Amino acid sequence: MPHRVTCPLDCPDRCRLLVTVEEGRVVRVSGDPDHPTTRGFACVKTNRWGERQHHPDRPLYPMRRVGPKGAGRFERASWDEALDAIAERLKRVLDEHGGEAVARYHYAGTTGLNEGRRPVAFFRAIGACELDETICASAGGEAWELAYGPHKTGTDPENVGGAEFVVLWGTNPLSTNTHLVPFLKEARKRGAEIWHVDPYENRTARFADRHLKLRPGSDAALAYAVARVLFEEGLVDWGYVNAHTEGVEAFRAAAERWTPERAAEVTGLEAADILELARRFGRARPGFVRVGYGMTRQPGGADALRAVILLPALTGAWKHPAGGALLSTSGGFRLASERLEGAHWLRRASGPAGYFRPDPGVRTVNQSEFASALTRWDPPLRMLFVFNANPAVSTPDSARVRAGLAREDLFTVVLENALSETARYADWLLPATTFLEHPDLYTSYGTYWLHWNEAVMEPAGEVRPNTWVFAELARRLGLEAPELYWSAEEAARTALDGADHPYLANVTFEKLRAAGTLKLNLPRPFTPHAEGANTPSGRVRFDPPPEVTLPETSADNPYLLMTPPAHHFLGTIYAPLERLRAAEGGEPVVWIHPDDAVREGVASGEIRELESDAGRITRRFEVSARVQPGVLVMEGTWPSGAAPDGEPANTLTPERLTDRGRQAVFHGVAVRLRPAG
Repeated sequence: MPHRVTCPLDCPDRCRLLVTVEEGRVVRVSGDPDHPTTRGFACVKTNRWGERQHHPDRPLYPMRRVGPKGAGRFERASWDEALDAIAERLKRVLDEHGGEAVARYHYAGTTGLNEGRRPVAFFRAIGACELDETICASAGGEAWELAYGPHKTGTDPENVGGAEFVVLWGTNPLSTNTHLVPFLKEARKRGAEIWHVDPYENRTARFADRHLKLRPGSDAALAYAVARVLFEEGLVDWGYVNAHTEGVEAFRAAAERWTPERAAEVTGLEAADILELARRFGRARPGFVRVGYGMTRQPGGADALRAVILLPALTGAWKHPAGGALLSTSGGFRLASERLEGAHWLRRASGPAGYFRPDPGVRTVNQSEFASALTRWDPPLRMLFVFNANPAVSTPDSARVRAGLAREDLFTVVLENALSETARYADWLLPATTFLEHPDLYTSYGTYWLHWNEAVMEPAGEVRPNTWVFAELARRLGLEAPELYWSAEEAARTALDGADHPYLANVTFEKLRAAGTLKLNLPRPFTPHAEGANTPSGRVRFDPPPEVTLPETSADNPYLLMTPPAHHFLGTIYAPLERLRAAEGGEPVVWIHPDDAVREGVASGEIRELESDAGRITRRFEVSARVQPGVLVMEGTWPSGAAPDGEPANTLTPERLTDRGRQAVFHGVAVRLRPAG
């Protein structure tokens, strides 16, 4: 009998899975056919989870470093040895240097409430540095909040089949949101056209009825041109605009400057295509826009996204269940998680062990500037805990990140269930459970379903949950706060019982555990912004008008490099699996337009160097019309060893931040080509 569990990974689909375990091994993974959004299929990545679960390089015992940092040489130790040594070092650092010398780095390696979020409370209890979690979604979140207020709630994906016109803007759902696709097909079957707006041809571009290959970072210019047409041709729903928005006249004045012809010059599109896009969207009853976080990874990415998500407010599309926009559904899950994450300690002058400093003085690490935090801070960080993340590969200026991790005076503890690049720099490598080996509660950012997982396998070797590790450290430090020791069930009950939002009315832990998955109590029909927004005024905000900020190249760095997700793996969680790497071609490849290839003298299969102001890497090139002139595309966050030079792509990514959200500019890196060697 297969077990029903939920995938914990950083994906909007939040699939319900059927996992078959025989004699302690995962032998089959498939999608739950009875779940309304999973619909019986799992992505190509998750289907391979058994290989990830039982990978021969998986750490199964606590390990102490015995070789140089980065070499990945360890010796086995007991849990008591590991925890005693780590706690002793932590006490000494706190006593001698204070909490500002201790940092955490984590993200969405697991998105569970317990194993993903609860460890934060331990660090707040000891007054450690705060972490500004900007590596992925902060620019998009700030853009949405400026327009619609906090708590991101967009169109329910299950209603999208009723849309008359769909725009997939800056997103590749056939690779990164595959369970939206059946709803898109429903809309198409009912007569809707699907347009894709994206700088290069990927799987979604081939699925769509029309692909507009715009220049990277020019999304705001295109959105303004669409808005101008809506205003000029009487396609604005003034009843909705007057009743539920503010600042529209300033937005209209900004849009007035962007004729389709001017926008065509900036975006590289045809003016006629821009005009047709605007008319089709404006006349649809309703139009729907799915936007992606990839759009925000440009210098002006936050305002670009904001310009796009304001278009449904002009047409009144929010009045229809199938209309509006979707960036994230995460705001629907109003759990009472503040105490679980130790937010109450941020407002206290002292913590449970006397280590905590008041909130205004808490030192903060920006994930997008992690390289500088490791190498330039004075006084320096002296102790680092990494869990649910692989910053040695995924963080900007990654060569400098690795240089910081190699510091002998930085004591690093890594909790992992894979021998990642970051794990190789650990002073102590602590083996972590997977989602099949611990219970947890899961929300979503692409559906409105809440999930509970029971553990369905015994932990392999001596692996332990993250929460267990930090509870054991808390005991050794003499911390007494009960929330540091709650079980997964106690934490889930607290989060649900303390929630007072109507979406969670009557959602109890007992009901969730019995069902495994429950949909939030959304109003019917669900039209989240039909009557305005969550802003202080209750209105959708058009003011201040979004800025149009274009990426810049130069004679020295004439190309823009984009590094979007690959189809077979989004990050390094699945990248070690040889079958998935083989399906992606076995190594990272850079696509270059034929015109640029002729100018550079590059043929498919040749190896060249790419250089930015941050660093240099070596890659194999492929000549392809899927990209446009002046743009290079390298899909996937690959493990370092897959590349010809062993360097990750983010060696090229500088510590440059977006216009809002303090996020890294991953998709607008100016680079140049050099001969290899």
